[in-house]
Amino acid sequence: MRTSPHPTPEAAPAFNFGAGGWRCEEVPLADLAARYGTPLYCYSRARLLSNYRRLAKAFPAPARICYSVKANPNLSILRELAAAGAGFDVVSEGELWRVLRAGGAASRTVFAGVGKTRSALEAAIDAGLFMLNVESLGELGQILDLAGGVPSGHDALPVALRVNPDVDPGTHRYITTGKRENKFGLERDSFRTALDMLRGARGVHLAGIHAHIGSQVGTTTPYAEAVERLLALVAEAREAGFAPEWVNAGGGFALSYDGTEVPSPAAYAAAILPPLAEAGLKLVLEIGRAIAGDAGALVTRVLYVKEHADRTVWITDAGMNDLLRPSLYGAWHRIWPAHLPESSGAGEISALKPVDVAGPICESSDYFALGRPLPPVHAGDCLAVFDTGAYGMSMASQYNSHPRPAEVLVDGCEVRLIRRRETLEDLVRGEEV
Repeated sequence: MRTSPHPTPEAAPAFNFGAGGWRCEEVPLADLAARYGTPLYCYSRARLLSNYRRLAKAFPAPARICYSVKANPNLSILRELAAAGAGFDVVSEGELWRVLRAGGAASRTVFAGVGKTRSALEAAIDAGLFMLNVESLGELGQILDLAGGVPSGHDALPVALRVNPDVDPGTHRYITTGKRENKFGLERDSFRTALDMLRGARGVHLAGIHAHIGSQVGTTTPYAEAVERLLALVAEAREAGFAPEWVNAGGGFALSYDGTEVPSPAAYAAAILPPLAEAGLKLVLEIGRAIAGDAGALVTRVLYVKEHADRTVWITDAGMNDLLRPSLYGAWHRIWPAHLPESSGAGEISALKPVDVAGPICESSDYFALGRPLPPVHAGDCLAVFDTGAYGMSMASQYNSHPRPAEVLVDGCEVRLIRRRETLEDLVRGEEV
């Protein structure tokens, strides 16, 4: 079977097998399930922070690592990263509100997002952001209108023009963001028009150039190509009389879900940093998955084991409403019974048989795995769905009127409830006026 790679020496392990079965740090998942119920998201504080520190080591100051809030927006996660020195990448007024609520610094926050409302732009300007990424000429027009009304004693709003570099990151089409057909960023002609609009603009200055090529990018070559194209645009901006200091190379660093080797932070740095340093530019990164992804697991309980059309199907209490990635774009997650060690001996491997792991949702796509080799389990056993710290709970919904799960943060042998399980009353809270 495919397994996640062993953690690097500087990365604290999030999950290990020991007394009581699979554990998050020092706490058995079975104990967490008994105490907090299932489905349940659990996160390792040590792994979360060590992932951030590995990136900060590979990309030292003046580079800025901005955690992508969309990956996992829980306030406790944001507080931990803010205390560790991270900046933040937000894509909505709600995410900005979360960052400020969690004690994150607006001066270390970049605001991206292709569809910012006027209210969001007003909030961004009022907050005093590190940088506001501009996605379209229409958005830039609104920004210039709003910033022009700011009293002259205030600092000019730093903006970055997001361009579409037309680089293929070689990832799933749903998480590709920097090809010509994608909705994000400015095309070359629009970039020149944006420079014309910024020339002489009041209350705004061009601080940087931005691109984001996609997510789960498993090689460094697309980043080198994107940086080369960004440097050409920086040169064009300089020739036009601007002095951008920053290049925002986005994020998308890959996480090894299935044991496939992916570049280390140092390898990504080797592709990105040298040409920027030669050009006298500073780097911004927007990293989410590579910080939070393997710090989390979803614990779910097997409700029924059924033989169906010559297939074995495990029906679990978690479904696509709790973890959408497998149904949305066929994402692969390691799944294993919480009480069993992973197969190592030939006798154990021979006991495996293909299993479909399915949720309770009334959709034919509600599967976590199809034909996955797994050992036998019984109704009532718990499963761990690993590497779900990013784009798990953040994409969860109340579909089929299932309350969303609880979240816990584990620190050694200590457990903190960081989101209570929703109740049936929560399902209608906004509907009863």
